Amino acid sequence: MASAFVVGDKFRNKVTHLLANSESALPRALREELEEVLEKPEPTILPFSTARKIKKYLQDKGHPFYLHELLEDSSLHLPEILKPPRNPELVARLEKIKAKLANEEYKRITRNVNTQEINRHGVLSDFRQQVRSVKAVVVTIFNFLVTIVAAFACSYMGSQYLFTETATRVISAVIAASVVGLAELYVLVRTMEGDLGEP
Repeated sequence: MASAFVVGDKFRNKVTHLLANSESALPRALREELEEVLEKPEPTILPFSTARKIKKYLQDKGHPFYLHELLEDSSLHLPEILKPPRNPELVARLEKIKAKLANEEYKRITRNVNTQEINRHGVLSDFRQQVRSVKAVVVTIFNFLVTIVAAFACSYMGSQYLFTETATRVISAVIAASVVGLAELYVLVRTMEGDLGEP
């Protein structure tokens, strides 16, 4: 908090003039304070208490200039705030609390990671399981396509005994392959539903 002014040249000139012209009227204590302030090197610091005394003196004597005129080119003196050194025990406690909070945050982030399961199975077992599922899908699709092609071929070859025209034979083979394909899809979907339904 400010407790003094940093005075400028205007203050110095007017106070010097005041000291020269009013030797008898200026109180001795105030005169000594002002002389001490003027003798100090730059920046000149004027305490608030001395400024109050000057103001009272100027009011009592009815001088033609006022305190705000004296301090026109002055500024507040704000002393530098010295921070007290930190308590080492407090710093150590804060470090412990920070480490504890960081550890709790780490545990919260990794709470759903099971390290034993990762170590037991490893990455290769996951890869093997994925390859198995891909292999099962590929085999199922291949089986589906072979069934449809076989149904088409059987219907086409068997329809030669019923129909003589090629177009009719192809249409009947497509109808038979479509029926077999739909039946195969129905069975496949039911099987997948059963697999997905299992825990």
